[in-house]
Amino acid sequence: MNQAEILERIREIFQENFEIEPSRVTPEAHLFEELDLDSIDAVDLAIKLQELTGRRIKPEEFKSVRTVGDVIAAVESLLAPQA
Repeated sequence: MNQAEILERIREIFQENFEIEPSRVTPEAHLFEELDLDSIDAVDLAIKLQELTGRRIKPEEFKSVRTVGDVIAAVESLLAPQA
């Protein structure tokens, strides 16, 4: 999955779960300030990303996620072959 495909899936997740217009979900968009997610939404997002990737997200890794671009990077690292 490339970055554009990941962004498209993230947009679908945001629309289905948080009722956020896909056009607002850009790599630069800040999850908490611009997209109005709260900590419970962040947990829901982490669960959806686990479903998407089939891999568990470590809470300490997800704490540094602030923007949609950070989410894309996290998904990319989860999808990368494990050493």
